[in-house]
Amino acid sequence: MSAASLSRRYRTAFVTGASTGLGLAFVEMLLAEGVEVWGTARSVARLAPRPRFHPVALELGDGAAAERVFRDADRAAGGFDLVINNAGFGAFGDFAGTDFEVWQRQLEIMLLNTARLSHAALQGMLARERGALVNISSLAAEYPMPFQAIYNTVKSGLSALNESLMFETEGTGVIVIDFRPGDYRTNFEGAVSRPAALTERQQRVWDSFHQMMESGPAPAHAAASLRRALARGRSGTVRTGRIFQAVIAPLLARVGSLALRRRIIARYFGL
Repeated sequence: MSAASLSRRYRTAFVTGASTGLGLAFVEMLLAEGVEVWGTARSVARLAPRPRFHPVALELGDGAAAERVFRDADRAAGGFDLVINNAGFGAFGDFAGTDFEVWQRQLEIMLLNTARLSHAALQGMLARERGALVNISSLAAEYPMPFQAIYNTVKSGLSALNESLMFETEGTGVIVIDFRPGDYRTNFEGAVSRPAALTERQQRVWDSFHQMMESGPAPAHAAASLRRALARGRSGTVRTGRIFQAVIAPLLARVGSLALRRRIIARYFGL
């Protein structure tokens, strides 16, 4: 497709977590395609001004307020053709050894409130009989990361939501994309809360996680993968990242046993 063709299908887009990392890469890709973008962060001071970009302050920790912000932006845009739910964070530590409030907050923000925005977005799209909903899951839905139990739970839940919505939107003119990135060279680990002191086992896992993030592809690679999926104009699952994570590991997950998958994870993280 030509550089301008994506904007023929998607005139307006709403992207959460747009200030850094994958979210920023998605925004830059869409703007380059001629799409008008509403991008969110907790503070608009974190969102650089640019043509056709509308900064939006959104706190995903308050689901009702986040939905109101979304609906206001949706009205201002005349209805979003594309919604990308990307905002999120990590929490690292022993599940039983960490206050449950930490896990509850992650569940509420990244699963419950993301589902709430998906619900609001789909209502408008289905009424207009066009649009694309993209929920950013993770390859952690297939290969869970040690000491990030609720992150894995959230991403698995989002993928299950996406799969369900693909059935519900079939034939409506609305598509749903389950986008599963691997490790990218972003500041995501800077958004991961963790104990002040790690056990030896936790430190091995954290060092492996840090190394994978540092050596991963640039965020623009993920944005290019999403662009190709949007250009196809159909629902589906997109795995993206380095070859092992995006191709080989998912293949092993499909054809191998659960025991094999667990051995791969343990080897990958030095356990």
